[in-house]
Amino acid sequence: MRGSEQRILTTHTGSLPRPAALTGLLVRRARGEAVDAAAFESAVATARRWVVQRQLKAGIDIGNDGEQQRESFFLHVRHRMSGFGGTWQRTPPADVERYPEFKQARSAQLAGKEAVSSFAPFKAVGAVRYVNPCLVRAECDAFRATLDAAGGGFVEPFLTAPSPGIIAAAVRNEYYDTEDAYLAALGAALRVEYEAIVGAGFLLQLDCPDLALERHVSYQDRPVNAFLGFAEKVVATINAAIADIPPARIRMHACWGNYEGPHDCDVPLAEILPVLRQARVGALVLPFANPRHAHEIGCLAATPLAPEQIIVAGVIDTLTNFVEHPEVVAERIERVARAIGDPTRVIAGTDCGFDTSAGMGRVAGDVVWAKLAALADGANRASTRLFPR
Repeated sequence: MRGSEQRILTTHTGSLPRPAALTGLLVRRARGEAVDAAAFESAVATARRWVVQRQLKAGIDIGNDGEQQRESFFLHVRHRMSGFGGTWQRTPPADVERYPEFKQARSAQLAGKEAVSSFAPFKAVGAVRYVNPCLVRAECDAFRATLDAAGGGFVEPFLTAPSPGIIAAAVRNEYYDTEDAYLAALGAALRVEYEAIVGAGFLLQLDCPDLALERHVSYQDRPVNAFLGFAEKVVATINAAIADIPPARIRMHACWGNYEGPHDCDVPLAEILPVLRQARVGALVLPFANPRHAHEIGCLAATPLAPEQIIVAGVIDTLTNFVEHPEVVAERIERVARAIGDPTRVIAGTDCGFDTSAGMGRVAGDVVWAKLAALADGANRASTRLFPR
């Protein structure tokens, strides 16, 4: 994993805007409607080329395929793994339930979207196994071909894969006798995806919103220690699944949910950071741009990461159409560098993805690219101060 040896490198957290036509196809497919396979693959290929070029133009150093071919950051596993079927309704976040007026306005807003919902997922109704490894290999091959065709590319490319914990929390278990058995099956299955991504030469980003989000969703009515126990089991499952991958090839993203809301039921970073530190990964990807968690940069000083670990700090908010001023971005980066004590271990990123479920993004596509350009500009400004010539 490349660090910011001479300047602050830039990245993002995975999902990027999808063209409207592709979003429509993904929504139809998620509903179970027939979608022409050739038309779908053509739309994905076009979108992948477009999203790679837009990242490079914006100044992103560590980029990916924008998750263009996936209906969501974790729902795509239904096409690759056995044992899933039916649907159920996830428990609403505690902060949404706490504010009835906000809940009503949010429901009205979502009702008008053509989008894939992550809160009405499938269930585990049979043995979970990774049965279609050809799909992840094809995804890796297509991304590599796109990079080659671009004639130059990222300082380092990455691809994402979901945590066993977010699937265990979001995909109701109706098959396994215990949560431990369910997690073990998910970890064994996802190991195939993790190793395929790294084996293809990409960094692996583990998407683990469960390690923060589930405190105010699945565990909102239980003591915090029960949630922390779940998080520790998830991290142990991840460590088993990545046992044969060098930690320096993995970064892990945790967040409190990529939705605009009060977020005043979020578990503090200080309570979960000791658990996150147990993961055998080379970098943590954490959000610090949003108003609820910006102050928690200080946790990086109070609970230091391992000396060899990198922090990918969210300095761009993925839920507002404000384009951050580059100087604000630079100041955020410098705060993180001071907390870590070493700017070479800091990479500038976004709080979360811009379209974690197809069509659900709140930021307009053209504004996304402006925000990523501001990220690059802010990183350059910070670099002049953090790496004086």
